[in-house]
Amino acid sequence: MKTLGKKYQENLFSFEEAGIIANFQNWHANCFSNMAGGDSVGNLLTDRLSENPIIAAIKSVDKLDDALKSSVEIIFLLTGDVFNLKEMVDKIHKRRKKAFVHVDLIEGISSDPVGLRFICETVQPDGIITTKGHLIKAAKKMKVLTIQRLFILDSLSLDTGIHSIKTHNPDAVEILPGVMPKITRHIVNGTQIPIITGGLIKDKDDVIQSLKAGAMGISTSSEDIWEL
Repeated sequence: MKTLGKKYQENLFSFEEAGIIANFQNWHANCFSNMAGGDSVGNLLTDRLSENPIIAAIKSVDKLDDALKSSVEIIFLLTGDVFNLKEMVDKIHKRRKKAFVHVDLIEGISSDPVGLRFICETVQPDGIITTKGHLIKAAKKMKVLTIQRLFILDSLSLDTGIHSIKTHNPDAVEILPGVMPKITRHIVNGTQIPIITGGLIKDKDDVIQSLKAGAMGISTSSEDIWEL
């Protein structure tokens, strides 16, 4: 079984958070039975996050180079258009990092199954992010790693979100905002699918609290956190 990367063991243990590591190990063992049947598609995400749980979320094109220079293993593209998206994904791959495209946010490409097919076949990211359940199903048929993004605003959206996860069975789930450890733990326990937290992650303590709550990864646009 893989454990959390050495760098993060050293950093997190200084906070007397040994439970984070044990929790992460147990979660890593369980995730393979849930992600794409435990095949190499699911392993791609879990293996990278076991080395570094921080994910760089890119909201503007000019921040991509900074992410490429950082130690993150995974980059979420929350921006781009039909003209520059492939170039950005290719740059990420040249640095041997993994690229996940938020297909709902790409300009000039419709967020429907046809647009999804174009992104998967032409741009060839390692996975896609979407809030739309039908695109999760379509991407899984294309054998593409899927991350379902959920905004948890109240109890209704929490219940609806958990139901959606169970219905569409994404490979992983990103929940926003990411500074709700009790809610994170509730979703982890209720879905048994790898959880990524994102949004309003401001410092190292936010990262630690997310990991303690059972999150496998933390996505953030904060460059300071990229280099924790």
